[in-house]
Amino acid sequence: MKIEVLGTGCAKCKTLYDNTKKALEESGKTAEIVKIEDIPSIMKYGVMSTPALVIDGQVKFSGKVASSGEIAKLLP
Repeated sequence: MKIEVLGTGCAKCKTLYDNTKKALEESGKTAEIVKIEDIPSIMKYGVMSTPALVIDGQVKFSGKVASSGEIAKLLP
């Protein structure tokens, strides 16, 4: 599983990254987590507001910081 956190490096983006790591730890699942901070790469996903979470190439949400519990529900 590959998880991408899209954002320009703001505090909300960092919080989403941390919440994603926590969700993986709590669920016992493993994944590659990648931070995508360059705008052209973010635009390829059609995301207009950050932070955003992409799991296995699919945008799960954008424009909010999800809790670790919300993220855990999205993990396959």
